[in-house]
Amino acid sequence: MKHEGVYLPEKLDESSLKDKIFTSAIALFAEYGLNGARMEQIAEKAGTTKRMVVYHFKTKETLYLQVLEYVYTQIRASETRLNLTRLPPVEAMVELVESTFDYHAAHPDFIRIICMENMQRGRYMQQSAYLRKVNRSALILLEDILQRGQQKQLFSRSVNARDVHRLMSSFSFHYVANSYTFTLLFEEEADSQAQQAYYRAMAVQVVLRYVCP
Repeated sequence: MKHEGVYLPEKLDESSLKDKIFTSAIALFAEYGLNGARMEQIAEKAGTTKRMVVYHFKTKETLYLQVLEYVYTQIRASETRLNLTRLPPVEAMVELVESTFDYHAAHPDFIRIICMENMQRGRYMQQSAYLRKVNRSALILLEDILQRGQQKQLFSRSVNARDVHRLMSSFSFHYVANSYTFTLLFEEEADSQAQQAYYRAMAVQVVLRYVCP
């Protein structure tokens, strides 16, 4: 598949037909995956025609890959906006974990799209050099926090950014990706807001216990 280029609007504009199509694609890819979502459905949800979807995005596969790139870009941009270099290392780590957890919880469609890509064994992600580039910022951010903490002997020198990122992301990802099954099996009567606050605090505790000597 030829990739037609990255489409990364700073803010999706409801008055723009192209952005309406893009927003519709996010929702439908999250719901049905690449194979299940149809161009006609995307067009109908956007209030337009399949011909206009093809005009703006060429193929369903190109549109899907651009949605995947957008999803990851938004996650990484949310981390950059935290400006964590202003905080001491422990406080920076806490804010990063809390923000990561909150972002996942607030964007379930984004997380479902990433789940769908994993079900496809990363087939489309492999076609995007941009995704490798943009996601490098997640490790750079953590490397800075860890190095500052290690210099002050607050963090163990045996931990690395990749492993901390996996731990932090896996806890946040599980909360969204398994929310229905886990709640039905183990927490059917739980208050959803209290539940989110509880697991958010647990995520912080788990990461700090891992990184601190």
